[in-house]
Amino acid sequence: MPEREHVLRVAHGWVEKAENDLKNAANTAKMGEDCPTDTVCFHAEQCVEKYPKAFLASRGTDFPKTHDIEELVARMPRTIRASLSDEQQRRLTAYATTTRYPGDYEPIPIAEARASIALARRLRREVRKLLPTSVVRAERR
Repeated sequence: MPEREHVLRVAHGWVEKAENDLKNAANTAKMGEDCPTDTVCFHAEQCVEKYPKAFLASRGTDFPKTHDIEELVARMPRTIRASLSDEQQRRLTAYATTTRYPGDYEPIPIAEARASIALARRLRREVRKLLPTSVVRAERR
């Protein structure tokens, strides 16, 4: 397989996984008072984490195995970085590293969980505009 085709296929894989995380977050948030908000936030963070990885992969740029959104966004060219504030990036990263496991943290209100989905959708829109069409297209199986 030619190099560029492989790079685009890898990037497409990141997009597919990001899309599944967003679907999980959005569908779980519809549960109302039974909603496991930590799970919603975790999947929203995973979507936000995977879209910069898709972008970097589409450019053939290496990136570390990390959940640190600030680090991933910083690897994107300055002219096209995502519009998440530093605080939003830190909060999302905490959903992947703190709330993923049992621990001593406050329950996440449903409004915060829904806000994390909104952030994921915003970043998704921004990054998808930067990706080649072949990376964001839906594949039929």
